[in-house]
Amino acid sequence: MKRPPAVAGHFYSASGSTLAAEVGAFVAGADSPSRKQKAIGIISPHAGFIYSGEVAAAVYSSIQFPDTFILIGPNHTGLGGKFSMMSSGQWEVPTHTFDIDEEIGGALLKTGIFREEHNAHRFEHSLEVQLPFIAHFSKVVTIVPITVMGLDALECKVAGEALAEVVRGAGKSVVIAVSSDMSHYLPEQEARQKDTLALDMILGLDPGGLYNIVQREHITMCGYLPATIMLYAARALGAEKAEIIKYTTSAQISGDYGRVVGYAGVVVT
Repeated sequence: MKRPPAVAGHFYSASGSTLAAEVGAFVAGADSPSRKQKAIGIISPHAGFIYSGEVAAAVYSSIQFPDTFILIGPNHTGLGGKFSMMSSGQWEVPTHTFDIDEEIGGALLKTGIFREEHNAHRFEHSLEVQLPFIAHFSKVVTIVPITVMGLDALECKVAGEALAEVVRGAGKSVVIAVSSDMSHYLPEQEARQKDTLALDMILGLDPGGLYNIVQREHITMCGYLPATIMLYAARALGAEKAEIIKYTTSAQISGDYGRVVGYAGVVVT
């Protein structure tokens, strides 16, 4: 099965040449380090590229590319189940068609946690918008797409630890890529304050703390469940630190400081 793009022409250009140039310009503007990090996990935003492309480019410019990205994002559409994945087939964006890693997909299905749910991915944008940036750097990397919703803290922990076991046994390099924006539609100062609370937990590699602070402070970080899962997996895989690569808000583009969305790029190593 080939999953066609759902948000081309909306979140990013539907023209392959225009999209390649757009992504290339974001990457050219990123501060690419002389030595790229070997990441266990990353967090990258998923808004329209005009708002979040700069942050996404900074994240992908800073890491060594793996054989496979396991992409985990929030389920915005409500279609499918709690853990919805595609274990085979292809995903298409205007600049490339990605193969799904069937070995890792099959191993995830065998955990009994992740389920084959194609409908969850049909209209979902959170994973799709990562792909043009990945395609800029590699045309051979494979992917495994997963969306999640409605999880409690224990479900995140169990999923993260199961994910770590699959990554450990994969026999290839894997990065767990979380798709998430930060606070939504708040005055900028308040958004930055709330985002700092969540990011402090991420920097502390504290998945339980992230889950709890988001719940307690009503932080509208749409991908906190994927981030919690990734942090549990990263800790099980021996992660030692997390680093904020870039943070900004939509106000930097829109000029509207009264109602912003926050975007953070994070690398976990």
